[in-house]
Amino acid sequence: MKAFLYHVLNNLIVDEYRKRKTTSLDVLLEKGFEPSTGHPVGLFDILDGKAALLLIQRLPVAYQKIMRMRYVQDLSLKEMAIITGHSKNALAVQAHRGLEKLKLLYAVA
Repeated sequence: MKAFLYHVLNNLIVDEYRKRKTTSLDVLLEKGFEPSTGHPVGLFDILDGKAALLLIQRLPVAYQKIMRMRYVQDLSLKEMAIITGHSKNALAVQAHRGLEKLKLLYAVA
């Protein structure tokens, strides 16, 4: 009986510590937390994304279509295979090669 009670109590303690504690915004504001109004890091990500989109236009035509479908339209390899009629493996290779060429263009620019 002691072992059973010990096991149950131990599990209850672990469960209590693993619970996700929710904190209200009012409590956080009282403690001095101030939410930021801008996202400067997000702004840089947006600008880098726009630069990458412009660089996709400088890729060979064979890679442009694959890169747009993969990274702009966010299609999976399976969806791309259905659209283009190529195998998933061939599309993965083209996406990888296009990404390498895009990295080279981005480093130069």
